[in-house]
Order: sequence, then C-alpha cells, then structure tokens
Amino acid sequence: MATRGARPLDAGGAAQHEGFLRYRGYRWLKLALAISLAAILIYAFHDARSRPNGGSWYGYTLGTIGAGLILWLTLLGVRKRAMTRGRWSLKAWTSAHVYLGLSLVVIGTLHTGFQFGWNVHTLAYALMMIVIISGIYGIAVYSTLPRVLSANRGETTQAQMLDNLRQLDRQLHEAAQPLGQRHAEIVRMSLDDDPFGGGLIARLTGRYPKCGTRAAQEAIRIETGPRPAIGDDALERIDVLLERKEAALARIRQHLKLKALLEIWLYVHVPLTFALIAALFAHIFSVFFYW
Repeated sequence: MATRGARPLDAGGAAQHEGFLRYRGYRWLKLALAISLAAILIYAFHDARSRPNGGSWYGYTLGTIGAGLILWLTLLGVRKRAMTRGRWSLKAWTSAHVYLGLSLVVIGTLHTGFQFGWNVHTLAYALMMIVIISGIYGIAVYSTLPRVLSANRGETTQAQMLDNLRQLDRQLHEAAQPLGQRHAEIVRMSLDDDPFGGGLIARLTGRYPKCGTRAAQEAIRIETGPRPAIGDDALERIDVLLERKEAALARIRQHLKLKALLEIWLYVHVPLTFALIAALFAHIFSVFFYW
C-alpha cells in the first residue's frame, strides 16, 4: 500500500527523483493552466461591444491577482533561507514560483486589454515579460547544465583543477632552466600569462584568443614540429608540458563557462525584478491618483 508523500517508483521498483518541475504530478502547472484558461474564457465571452481593459472590473481583478503574484514570487529568495519539508517545502515553493510566474504572461497581457503606449503601464508590462523570459532561461540552464558541468569536471573539484594547473606551471619553470634565453622567453609567455583574462565575454564564450600558453606552444612547435623528434630533450619536455597545460586550461575554462552560464541570468533576473516592482507601484499609483 502506497504511503502519502512517497516517491514514485520506476519499472524496477526504484524510487525516482522528483524535480521541482514535476512536483506532485505537476500540481502547480495544472493550477496555473486552470487560472490562465479561466482568464481567457472570461475575456473571450465578455460583451464584444466593450472588450475588458485595465480600467474595467475584469482588468482590476486581473491586475490585483497579477500584482499579488508578482510580490509573492519575489519572496522565493527569502524562502530559500529556510529549509522545511511538506506542502511548502522549497521544492514546492520553487515549482509554484515557476508555473504561477508563467501564468503572468496570460494574466498580465489580458489585464492590459492589449492597450500599449509609451507610458509607465507598458513599462511595467515590458519589465514583467523580460523577467519571465530570463526566468525561462534560468529553468533551461538549471535543467541541463549541472549534468554537463559534472561530466566536464569528472571526479575533480575546481580547486583540484587549479592546483593541477599550478603544478604544471612549476614543472614548466623547472623544465625551462636548461633552455637558452630565446626558448626561455617563449616558456615565459605561458607562465606570465593570465589564463583567465579577457573578462565576462571570454568566460561566457570560452574563447581566449590571446592565450599565452597556446602562443608558446605554437612558437615551440615551429622548431620541434607537431611531433618533436629533434633530440632536444628539454624542448620536447616543454612541448609535452605545454600540451598538458593547454588541455587543463580548456577543461577549467569550460568549467568556468558553464558556471557563468548558470549564474549570469541572475544578474538580469534579480535586478529587473526590483525594477519591475518599482514600475508596478508607479503603475498602481498613477491609476488610482491620476485616472
């Protein structure tokens, strides 16, 4: 006999992981769809001679619901600091945040009555849509990138990857001691380079066109060839170490790129949410005091 709150089982009888999107059989998705459908039906069957807008009873009702939802949705950040179980667990709250947030597309659009202009009302609507779109991006990346991030990292942590990079630099420094000045300067191109320089754009794209390690290896291979065979053991060792370092750098840069893609949306979503709240209060104030 199934117990209340038990996890669903797969065909082999093993418990399945229930993510926040599937929480309780998509409970909040169903509720959001029901709210959206009700709003659409009322709008569709309203008197055709007087389509509802923001100033009608229908518009005020949807506006009140939408404003309440927006303010409630902003509480997720506060809710994350309290870990509880049950109906209002963080997973349940996040699921409600996602699906009720998406229902604002219907609620907010019908509230406007499709009347837009260069005013604070349209600004509030535009900010709401941008916040929702950034939230959709957040859902997409959090559903896919953590697995890719884990696969790229393997069994190592970020600290271990950085420590491996430092060890390669020490080995390069030691291996460069027997070299002449010209070859030592080539190795220094890698040792003195900031491997993660280039700013946010470089981190998000994973492209570092001025990589000192890549430039050093290209310069070394002009003399050693793609497969070192000139008998210079020190130069061959440098070539091997530069190749290892470039591979290590590629792995760390991919790790940092995935982390940046996971985090960057918050730098849009959170500030614009506060901007939305400000525009929402300006919208409400202007409606009740100037109309």
